[in-house]
Amino acid sequence: MAVPQNKVSKSRRNMRRAHDSLSGSNPNECPSCGELKRPHHVCPSCGHYADREVVAAANEIDLDDDAA
Repeated sequence: MAVPQNKVSKSRRNMRRAHDSLSGSNPNECPSCGELKRPHHVCPSCGHYADREVVAAANEIDLDDDAA
């Protein structure tokens, strides 16, 4: 079983953990609707990616009443 030979001080322990923090996201503006979105992802509000529509919005799809 691994047992430390000497005590690791609080300073040395915290210096080791200095690079473990999370960095903030870098949102980009959607070119079609102007909302913030993640880079290289489909815009969640309008469904566009790289100036073309990838995901159709729910209000644009024609659903038959009998289909459900």
